[in-house]
Amino acid sequence: MQARLETRPSVRRCAVTGALGLALLGAGLPAAANGATTSATAAVAATAAKGDAGSGLSRFYDQRVEWTACEGTDMPKDLQCGKVTVPLDYARPRGGTLDVALARYRATGDSRGSVLLNFGGPGGSGINELAVGGKEFMHLTNGYDVVTFDPRGVGRSSPVSCGPATLKIMEATDGDGGMADPEDVLKRLRDAAAECAKYSGPVLPHIGTVDAARDMDVMRRALGDDRLNYLGFSYGTRLGAVYAARFPDKVGRMVLDGVDTLTEPLAEQGLAGARGQQTALENFLDWCVEDVACPFGQDARDARDQVERLVASLDSDPVPSAFGEPFTGQDMVGAIGQALYSRELWPSLERALAQLLEDGDTRGLEGFSSGGVTFPVRAPVQAPPRAPVRGDRTAGLTDEEDVPMDNLPAALMAINCADDPDRPTAAQVTASLDRLRARYEDVSPVFGRYRLTQVLMCYGRPKGTDYIRDDVKDLDTARMLLVGTRGDPATPYRWTTETADRLGPSAVVLDNRGEGHTGYASSKCVHRKVDDFLLYGSLPPDGSSCGPESTGDGSD
Repeated sequence: MQARLETRPSVRRCAVTGALGLALLGAGLPAAANGATTSATAAVAATAAKGDAGSGLSRFYDQRVEWTACEGTDMPKDLQCGKVTVPLDYARPRGGTLDVALARYRATGDSRGSVLLNFGGPGGSGINELAVGGKEFMHLTNGYDVVTFDPRGVGRSSPVSCGPATLKIMEATDGDGGMADPEDVLKRLRDAAAECAKYSGPVLPHIGTVDAARDMDVMRRALGDDRLNYLGFSYGTRLGAVYAARFPDKVGRMVLDGVDTLTEPLAEQGLAGARGQQTALENFLDWCVEDVACPFGQDARDARDQVERLVASLDSDPVPSAFGEPFTGQDMVGAIGQALYSRELWPSLERALAQLLEDGDTRGLEGFSSGGVTFPVRAPVQAPPRAPVRGDRTAGLTDEEDVPMDNLPAALMAINCADDPDRPTAAQVTASLDRLRARYEDVSPVFGRYRLTQVLMCYGRPKGTDYIRDDVKDLDTARMLLVGTRGDPATPYRWTTETADRLGPSAVVLDNRGEGHTGYASSKCVHRKVDDFLLYGSLPPDGSSCGPESTGDGSD
């Protein structure tokens, strides 16, 4: 499940909030015919029949995590940090290595092992997420050490960066620039991809989900667990599914919440995201017009028309933002999209829209655009290419203050492109844009254009793996719980049922009939059922459901 990049040069989005993850990014076109698979796919094929420590991996599987108090700004005193060392390239385990950062809350009393969390993204720091939102998971410490990590290329784990090219990518795909002169945009994106490779260093070709899943098995062993207990949100469901396919006999109690697609091309994912956000916006406006304070009045149809007119007006005549930069209609669309991920944010969104309409004040909406923290971007430092791995040496963890400011968008693009085997040619891009624009605008008059500007993000990058699309299916694993939310604006409910069918009889579906992205943080019923499965092995019947939170937290 991919995230839409913030396109404004004056705003940088921080890590995702709580367990909500990030928004879906549509970033693909018809596939080019040729292209080599990544080394991650080759490594999977070469070692599929080997055990934990096969093919020279024993030194990685024999390690144990040494825990110490976490250092850094605002880290909770009871949060502990550690690391594991993993191969840079699993096909060449005797070559370079890198360290993956871990954090945990210890179990209260006797521990039965660990449960590993991934909060989605991709590109967000799991350690920062657990530090901020750890209270959501404290009940799990009744039986487990609750552990998370910064995946390779993210946060303190050899973070990737595009340097000055990050803003170039955002500017190239902002607004309708890619529609007006696609050849120029493609050239700029190809040049930017080369800069990303230079600034990221050797980790970039090995940053995808297949490698991250193999890192998780090293973590499992280093944590002392025979099987992996796992709770993954949004993109984290893709990561969990890949792990289950790669290590079926090592799957313990696994929960996938906000289930990602494993098969749809990225352009189709973008359409699903635009459609889901349009539905979520209409649900928000239906709620808003019931309140006399709604800035759009009390008629839902007229409110939808007003939003569309406001977007068009701001695109043609932006207002000044809090930092003096133009605040456009697309900036407003991006902010609304973030706010729609949780029904709990609807009152704040209503107030932010009222501030904009009544006073021209953009600060409330900018707070959503930046994930709750809004501040100017410092100019990228013209640093030499990062070299996190050299020869047989180990790259240590990156200090918190040295994580590049563009790490989240740089990692998001790198991971999603590494997972995607489709690479359209320039001719395919040019031929497809008008058709795609019509489809996107048809499914969402508000979010369609915003999503469509991202269809070019992987252009100029190497072809990604086909392992996820072709091989993550028909699993023979312990039973897994898949949670789908009916009103999810980012991962539509049908992806839950489609992925369950693809994974096979081991997948059990829980239908959350609520709103927002993922269910664990928003539904007491989902929260309880997930905890009961992880702690006690109590799995709800396939197809059971949780009712909307407003009508109670029971199931039917």
